[in-house]
Amino acid sequence: MRRILIAALSPLLIFGCSLDDLPDDLNQSTIKYDKEMRYLVEDISAYAKDINRHFLIVPQNGVELITTTTTTTGPIDEAYLDATDGIAQEALFFGANGDINEPTSESETERLQTYLDLAKDEGDTILITDFTNIERDIDESYENNEEAGYISFAADNELLNDIPLYPDEPFNVNSLDIDDLEEAKNYINITNTSNYSTPQDFIDALSETDYDILIIDFFFDGEPYTEEQIEQLKEKENGGRRLVLAYVNIGEAQDDRYYWKSYWYNTPPEWLLGEVPGEPGNYYVKYWQQGWQKIIFGNDDSYIYMIVDAGFDGAYMDGIDAFEYFDSDDE
Repeated sequence: MRRILIAALSPLLIFGCSLDDLPDDLNQSTIKYDKEMRYLVEDISAYAKDINRHFLIVPQNGVELITTTTTTTGPIDEAYLDATDGIAQEALFFGANGDINEPTSESETERLQTYLDLAKDEGDTILITDFTNIERDIDESYENNEEAGYISFAADNELLNDIPLYPDEPFNVNSLDIDDLEEAKNYINITNTSNYSTPQDFIDALSETDYDILIIDFFFDGEPYTEEQIEQLKEKENGGRRLVLAYVNIGEAQDDRYYWKSYWYNTPPEWLLGEVPGEPGNYYVKYWQQGWQKIIFGNDDSYIYMIVDAGFDGAYMDGIDAFEYFDSDDE
């Protein structure tokens, strides 16, 4: 919300009132929720890349932010795409409406691809996570995504908690050194560790694969991985280097995260809102407010700082489409 306040409240500053003295939502009616999410992604990117200029930023879903109007015919938002290295999307071909194996409608696939192709043409790498456990559909997912010029992962369940048994090896497996997203041929999205008893069990299982990119959570049962474990993950079984990205939700708070305070259930901070329907433990947040943003980035105790400092190659950012909730709530 920084940009809105500076523009809208400058007369108050003339009389010696600091922005820090003003309530975050004083100008709530003028908030443009899509812009505020773009600003958040852009600010995170600038902060992280100032620490490590090679750090990768990949927002998931909310592809409407690729255009300034959030419509398929709108102009590209150059600042947003400049801040991102890749754009991720779930259920482009399979997994529609959160149902594994349900094909996504042709109209929705076409709509999403319009945005994704705009980003791809601007140099962003497109990462697709489809959801299906039917071998025929898994093959179709990989083939469709390759034809579109995307890299993809076909998850065999909605939990993202295992290494699929099919295919036997990653699609387009290779032994190349992967130093950037655009060099990758495949990836795995495995952010749920419920099938593994210890962090090292999980690390060892992934180390025995040849995926070019690993997308994992920053924590295992609330504990971060060691730098040694992260370095172990950066080598494919066949000896090639790969990228390791850390999952972080920047659009919702989660009550199993290190930052959560037990008293928030009864006395939440002003930026914390109600629980997301169908997602126990996930809460809407006013992501444009300073209180939430301080948790996510900008200081040595923030989520993004810890991810960069731990040695991850990038952040895989979820909750991007939270702006849609606030837009619909205003209608």
